[in-house]
Amino acid sequence: MIRFASLGSGSAGNALLVESGATCLMLDCGFGLRETVARLHRLERQPADLAGILVTHEHGDHLGGVFRLARKYALPVWMTHGTWVASREVEAGLDLRLIDSHRSLTIGELEVQPFPVPHDAREPVQYVFSNALRRLGVLTDIGEVTPHVRDVLSGCDGLVLECNHDAGMLARSSYPASLKRRIAGRYGHLENSVAAGLLRQIDCSRLQHIVAAHLSERNNQPGLAAGAIAQALGCTESWVGVAMPDSGFAWREVQ
Repeated sequence: MIRFASLGSGSAGNALLVESGATCLMLDCGFGLRETVARLHRLERQPADLAGILVTHEHGDHLGGVFRLARKYALPVWMTHGTWVASREVEAGLDLRLIDSHRSLTIGELEVQPFPVPHDAREPVQYVFSNALRRLGVLTDIGEVTPHVRDVLSGCDGLVLECNHDAGMLARSSYPASLKRRIAGRYGHLENSVAAGLLRQIDCSRLQHIVAAHLSERNNQPGLAAGAIAQALGCTESWVGVAMPDSGFAWREVQ
């Protein structure tokens, strides 16, 4: 069994917990130390329960709280070399472990497979977590779906999928034109219909859970994201989870 839960998901901060057996990993941490600990308690976890922190890329809403949490609680941190260089952090006091974006690693009872994605960062990756029986895919902060991404995510039992914005809402927003182009570009973020299109292109026959994540508070709505995914999967909107900025989502189990 794999369990997963979110401390929060959005432009203000992101953190996801993934666990199997006695191994609990945090993916990204964009919250301050006190806020992170409080959100862990909400999920009945504490920093001492963590086997370490995996990082997707250097943007503050994903990396902002990582180093302080890692230093205070002596947690190992895994990231790509490009993310480390872009972070401009000093290594003192860190248990830093650089990863190859194409090579899987084993952490406790979880196998972790990083995979590269197009995003406006130095060497961004996303991850698939697996044990002997089940696979959980996580895909946020990606501007364009590549064949490799489709291959890696095909056949997952659980999926946390970016539905960042609705094209119409973004076009009508007050954002500057340059920012709109960046968000909608191939190194930006996934639009609802593009995320839905990915689901139509991969094997979803084993899917037990899907959660829409990293929703823009200004340029998307939970109903729009859930509706796009439900239409692609042929399921009800109520079956689709949505990660919220403040509350994330509660524990889900992939059996």
